[in-house]
Amino acid sequence: MKKRLDDFKDRRAHLANLSDEELKVRFWALASEIVDPMLELGKKNTSPSIERSVLLRMGFSSLEAKEIVNGVLENNLINKGAGHVVYKLAQNKQISIREAGVMLVNGKGWDEAVNLFAKEVTSC
Repeated sequence: MKKRLDDFKDRRAHLANLSDEELKVRFWALASEIVDPMLELGKKNTSPSIERSVLLRMGFSSLEAKEIVNGVLENNLINKGAGHVVYKLAQNKQISIREAGVMLVNGKGWDEAVNLFAKEVTSC
């Protein structure tokens, strides 16, 4: 078996003169290069089944999740994410996420949810 060459000093030469702070900044810049494309894909690519899955993990039943996702689709909010819609409505009304989701399941709060995201778009 061939022994691996110890080339650590050669590979780190371009980093040798950096301070701890500069190394930290470089690390986070490289981490962003890796993560940013994944985040972008997640923001632009979703489906009703993914959104139902998110809602299930938030504690909603499959029937509740289906109704919320249907409402999100009907109100053209799918690109915002169903969980985000429920969360933002809950924050705005100062109620629990569960209460906000049940409201939406019962057909209430959709106009408010749409307006919350309309404000977001116009304020950018």
